Amino acid sequence: MFEFAWPWIFLILPLPLLLRWLLPAAKQDTTALNITFIEELEHISGQKAYSTNQTWYKIIPLAIIWCLLVFAAARPQWLGDLLPVQPTGRDLLLAVDTSGSMEQDDMPWQGKDVDRLTLIKKLFGPFIEQRVGDRVGLILFGSNAYLQSPLTFDRKTVRTWLDESVIGIAGTQTAIGDAIALGVKRLYNQDEKARILVLITDGSNNAGNMTPEQATKLAVQAKVKIYTVGIGSDKMVRYGFSRYLASADLDEGALKNIAEQTGGLYFRARSEADLQAISQTLNKLEPVNQQLDESRYIQEYYYWPLILALLLSMLLVINRLFPNLKNWRPV
Repeated sequence: MFEFAWPWIFLILPLPLLLRWLLPAAKQDTTALNITFIEELEHISGQKAYSTNQTWYKIIPLAIIWCLLVFAAARPQWLGDLLPVQPTGRDLLLAVDTSGSMEQDDMPWQGKDVDRLTLIKKLFGPFIEQRVGDRVGLILFGSNAYLQSPLTFDRKTVRTWLDESVIGIAGTQTAIGDAIALGVKRLYNQDEKARILVLITDGSNNAGNMTPEQATKLAVQAKVKIYTVGIGSDKMVRYGFSRYLASADLDEGALKNIAEQTGGLYFRARSEADLQAISQTLNKLEPVNQQLDESRYIQEYYYWPLILALLLSMLLVINRLFPNLKNWRPV
């Protein structure tokens, strides 16, 4: 079906005529010189005398150009048939801890130890891209929580932003409560059955304006399901002259409580295999039907009248600059 997106633009078609009628004629600073031998002068100079009186054949090209510009501004387009689109999936926010403790290189990856954030990037990057049909967002938190990416179907971009995150980008401490509260805020207006927050951290809450308990109550009221992932190995690591458990700062009790109250699950990630199993489990979340939408193919044609107007304008300029060009003959 052919139509104009902005048909009301055609109301300005008579604008040049109105301006010519309403505006006064330009005043001449000099008196015109009337001569009776104009034809002889034209023959001697080889040029046609210029007249200020516009004739009809000079106005027609300008009128055509104006009509073409108005036609293009109205946005002619071809609309295809309406096609029903039934999106399926969930709104899933990934909240990733980027505090200073994530720099601990106690996580095995392909035979060598890497830091915790690097392992999350390698395993949850593919997890993000595999969420076909889901809208995915990303929160990075440390001393503060920041929305790195709003909910979007552009999973590739969300993965890129995860890959580009660095340790300490949001501060060196851990504001778990603020991360949950921000996630609840971003998910609150979405479908109740589709609100998922995946929280990945290696520590306990020691910063922020809201405690995990307070934020969990908000999540329960907003019906946001939270899956918590506690990351950190059971290795003994050396710091100076002492040795301590790598995951000693992990508050598993708080993470389990958050998951239980919101209807989610708690996962413990000690290695690459654990994180792979977690991502596979999360990928099995049953998708839900969202609001039915309609889509249609739209082909724009505004550029054709613009091209014609440009070509006609160029011809008029060439004719004005080189009036004798039409009489040119090859030698």
